[in-house]
Amino acid sequence: MARVYNFSAGPATIPEAVLERAQAEMLDWNGSGMSVMEMSHRGKEYMSIAAQAEADLRELMAIPDNYKVMFLQGGASSQFSAIPMNLLRGKTTADYINTGAWSKKAIAEAKRFCDVNIAATTEDTQFMTTPKQADLNLNSDAAYMHFTPNETIGGVEFPYLPETGDVPIVADMSSTILSRPIDVNKYGVIYAGAQKNIGPAGLTVVIARDDLVGNAMDGTPAMLDYKNHVDNDSMYNTPATYSWYLAGLVFDWLKSNGGISAMAQINERKAAALYAAIDGSDFYANPVEVASRSWMNVPFTLADSELDSVFLEEAKQNGLVTLKGHRSVGGMRASIYNAMPEEGVNSLISFMADFEKRHG
Repeated sequence: MARVYNFSAGPATIPEAVLERAQAEMLDWNGSGMSVMEMSHRGKEYMSIAAQAEADLRELMAIPDNYKVMFLQGGASSQFSAIPMNLLRGKTTADYINTGAWSKKAIAEAKRFCDVNIAATTEDTQFMTTPKQADLNLNSDAAYMHFTPNETIGGVEFPYLPETGDVPIVADMSSTILSRPIDVNKYGVIYAGAQKNIGPAGLTVVIARDDLVGNAMDGTPAMLDYKNHVDNDSMYNTPATYSWYLAGLVFDWLKSNGGISAMAQINERKAAALYAAIDGSDFYANPVEVASRSWMNVPFTLADSELDSVFLEEAKQNGLVTLKGHRSVGGMRASIYNAMPEEGVNSLISFMADFEKRHG
């Protein structure tokens, strides 16, 4: 068997050590005589798995006691509806910052429930920048302010946390959660699909401040009401048990590798090395303004787009896969989440240099 370096934006690569542990525990978890995927979510074995995963996530992110942690289904896209349903609390407007494809989807859904104030948009730069704090047209009476710290498709990342006064900040951290330390206290709600930095698809993590739970608008479906999930320890219905278990293994792997601070140093090195290779070449280019470049998703183009298919085929032959850029952007995209080792990024850089030498 030959493992490849998988640069997919999601579902993304998972630490090899986690996959090996899951493999070892596949038929018999901890002497239970059964696989985790066969367990009742109400049984003591699985309840211990769920509790440990939450405890480890709280430790990794230093989540304060006045925040609830939910392990849900429906992807981050379901939260586009859940956020206004739970957070409007009688208000009629919310602030949204538009920096790309995922911001636009969140905005479109929020418009079904409230008046959306576009506090800033970077559409005029083809979403290759982030707005400055001074450019934000914030409403002090907004129920919340929503933004996407990292746009997976465009490879654009906020270099700062917007200041909103007393208005709660809601962040779609699907691409950046666990990649570096953050101060959870500064957010009202953090949500993230699992399939990038947490584990396999099928799970969504929501971290919500106490006062933002239990205020769902009338008519909110039971599965979108945060209180139902909090009151039932994320088991209002049968959860995505195996994805939750694997997320717990990822959390344990992060802890054993120095935690989020250590991971941030590695992630910064990986991104810096790849951007240096792009910037040092006349053959490759990255379209994002330097201050807004993502650590996690690095898009790049070739000088001659006719070579794109050749690049992808030769990369695959060298064990470098899923590098094709999103259809709305084109070119290439290397997603280098926590589980992508530095060796994988270095292999990509070496291949890029060799490809340029032969085709440039």
